[in-house]
Amino acid sequence: MDELMRGRVYGADHEDPDPGPQPGHVYRELVGGPLDGLLLDVTGWSATELAAGAALPTEISAFGPGGRATYGPRADDVRHWDWRGDIR
Repeated sequence: MDELMRGRVYGADHEDPDPGPQPGHVYRELVGGPLDGLLLDVTGWSATELAAGAALPTEISAFGPGGRATYGPRADDVRHWDWRGDIR
């Protein structure tokens, strides 16, 4: 878990002096795709939401501004969410 605690959190402001994870929060590491290496704060998400994954807005997806990168949990390691592709 210490390895996860060093990353940058998705959605953190680029000028934030502490863009890393915060104590008491739950994170998933994004693997592959345009958001590779970022942490997603899933604090308070239900089991259903966690199983479904997320479509995250990003300007660096295949579709540029307005595009989203989709990520979902690995079957054998729920702490890591793999990139599933980009959507509009």
